[in-house]
Amino acid sequence: MHQITPPVPGKYMDLLLDFSFKKIFASEPNKDLLIALLNEVFCGRKHIADLVYNKNEHQGDIKTEGGAIFDLLCTGNDGERFIIEVQRAKQEYFKQRVLFYTSRLISGQAPKGKRAQWKYNLSEVYLIALLENFTLDGSPAGSYLHNVGLCNRDTGEIFYDSLGFIYIELINFVKTEEQLETDLDRWLYILKNMSKMDKIPVYLRKPIFEKLFNVAEYGNLTKEEKMMYDSSMKYKWDNENVLDYAVKEAKKAGLQEGLQRGLQDGLQKGLQEKAITIAQAMKKEGFTADQIAKFTQLPIEEIERL
Repeated sequence: MHQITPPVPGKYMDLLLDFSFKKIFASEPNKDLLIALLNEVFCGRKHIADLVYNKNEHQGDIKTEGGAIFDLLCTGNDGERFIIEVQRAKQEYFKQRVLFYTSRLISGQAPKGKRAQWKYNLSEVYLIALLENFTLDGSPAGSYLHNVGLCNRDTGEIFYDSLGFIYIELINFVKTEEQLETDLDRWLYILKNMSKMDKIPVYLRKPIFEKLFNVAEYGNLTKEEKMMYDSSMKYKWDNENVLDYAVKEAKKAGLQEGLQRGLQDGLQKGLQEKAITIAQAMKKEGFTADQIAKFTQLPIEEIERL
């Protein structure tokens, strides 16, 4: 395996861990950080002045319908909805999953009555996905920012501009400190590298980045938060080591790429069982159902049944 001992927390948190991402970007006092990040991601196409956080679990219209659990869901000042997802490893049917997520938000806008008066006046829906260690099939080589929408296949003309998917493949963002030109560059560089830093660099001396470094400092966490972050970091480390070892052994055995993917998918399914085990341990330690749900991404109803 590529590591022998578990990692030790640095001065700053790994922003792509589930716990730290939600603590920093999904809390009311830090709302300005998420707004600043989203405005850079949209590259001037939209300007978000304010956000309201929504519940991250969206149920179907009837009990038998599957619901959707988002990493982060919020509503902009013009009524537009934003789903923000962080995906660490490649997942089968990822494109289909995000289509399902956005369709849930679109269909959920239909009123229960007076449909004729509503006239399908839909609010905008956007999904922003931060992909850490993989690229989507069919992505242009070396490109890291992908803005996807509905358009005419023949002319490229936009067909409908109120539904969009923005994929950021961080593995392809390889700019060095000297190559950072825009604030989007700086945000993506921080997302990838903050946990390796021991101080805020001079080129990031802006109020918004200074606040980000302050709230992401490991030493500023409470004892309870440190425990959750440490568990989240070890959880990531365990999964990476198990997966790396399994793929390495698969290659030794001469397995083809399809079988390797099957092995990875099987290991991914095992993460659900591990999340339940962690939730049980956290419940014994006295964590609330909301805290456990934020960390494990399990539905609150499932946590309460444990």
